[in-house]
Amino acid sequence: MLNDNRLKIIVAITAVSIIAVFSMDPIAQDPAYHHFADRRGTLNIPNIYNILSSLPFVIIGIMGMRLVALGRASGGLVELQAVYMTFFAGVFLTGFGSVYYHYHPDNQTLLWDRLPMTIAFMAFFSAIAGETISSQMALKLFIPLLVSGIASVVYWHVSELNGHGDLRAYVLVQFLPILLIPLILWLFNSRLNGIKYIWGVIVAYAVSKLMEFFDARIYSSLGVISGHSLKHLIAAFAAFIFYRALRNRQILSI
Repeated sequence: MLNDNRLKIIVAITAVSIIAVFSMDPIAQDPAYHHFADRRGTLNIPNIYNILSSLPFVIIGIMGMRLVALGRASGGLVELQAVYMTFFAGVFLTGFGSVYYHYHPDNQTLLWDRLPMTIAFMAFFSAIAGETISSQMALKLFIPLLVSGIASVVYWHVSELNGHGDLRAYVLVQFLPILLIPLILWLFNSRLNGIKYIWGVIVAYAVSKLMEFFDARIYSSLGVISGHSLKHLIAAFAAFIFYRALRNRQILSI
């Protein structure tokens, strides 16, 4: 497998990305991150729309876990069922973590928002690697990837507690898969049809990050919903696209 030049490209980009990120100065969490454009509340619940927009993660997470548990994820590979289940479990927990965080946004609650997200990130990356490069390789890397994702958040949290916050590892966990997955899809053929679903997930998640970046501008323009709330809804839709993929795709004949 390591003799495959395509895999060498993936490994090289990963190595360069890690070196580049950790050659930067530590990145502390900006306190302004917690100051959302839409802070409206109701019934003594603050940030109500950011809380309500987090609930689709719970719903889609349940739908996905049920699909896999009942053996109906025919649009995936049998050997990757545990990976799919972990992805939707991460999505499910992201909903609760997001609600908890947005009820009282600070670095302490942000920990519980980010932990389940890293589970979903690493599971999704493992799933795509398994469907394209090698399911055996993906399963071997699955647990180490999960551990590295969780460790990146724990490291950030501890660094903040020690007064020198460092988000660099978390930045890698969140954005390196976004860089690598399109490259993997270009270099390797999937064992399943419906590659449009995976591209849909990538595009939807990228759009959700744009919504987050333009949080205040979107809220001032629309007046009824903020970019951050739209980020939640579109990111949840990305998870729903993958749910549809596991229902509708078919294994390609070799």
